[in-house]
Amino acid sequence: MEPFRVHTGVVAPLDQADIDTDQIIPKQFLKSVSREGYGDFLFHDWRTEEGGAINPAFILNREPYKGASILLAGRNFGCGSSREHAAWALRDFGFRAILAPSFADIFRENADQNGLAALSLEESVVRELLARAHNEAPLRLTVDLEQCTVADSSTLVASFEIDDFRKMCLLEGLDRIGLTLRQAEAISSFEQQRWPNRPEVAPESF
Repeated sequence: MEPFRVHTGVVAPLDQADIDTDQIIPKQFLKSVSREGYGDFLFHDWRTEEGGAINPAFILNREPYKGASILLAGRNFGCGSSREHAAWALRDFGFRAILAPSFADIFRENADQNGLAALSLEESVVRELLARAHNEAPLRLTVDLEQCTVADSSTLVASFEIDDFRKMCLLEGLDRIGLTLRQAEAISSFEQQRWPNRPEVAPESF
């Protein structure tokens, strides 16, 4: 998994609360266990019009937000059904960080497992940034996970809190498998010691 330490990118403002996982990646596209390719279907029902034409009014289809790598959204982002594909789609599209007042717990966990920094800011700060992202486009922000700060080109915009374990995993690019592999030597040692002493029940004929 790609580590997340410091990232600078263009902000795309999506001023809506309660964006659920079916809006992020509609269920009809959940046909693969590969993490690649889902970016094409991110926010499909908003990015496209009936018949499949591109919706020119949607924020991610407009300049200068094309190619944005930081998504700014309303509270309770990622609510709804649990589907890791939502995090896959956002990462595959090119997003590295999402800033919102709050997130659904399962979505945030899935984001962590895919190197996508889902970071909570005060709602007043998010409202201010949403306005700036429209009025000062393209607004570029730097998200510094090591310092737990968000800044523009000249000033500190906000600080955020993140628990130490989440922070460590994102900084070091560790998902659950990576965490387990870190203990490979200890696991191997345990298995070698356990094997000769494990209880066995054999038939009497043996």
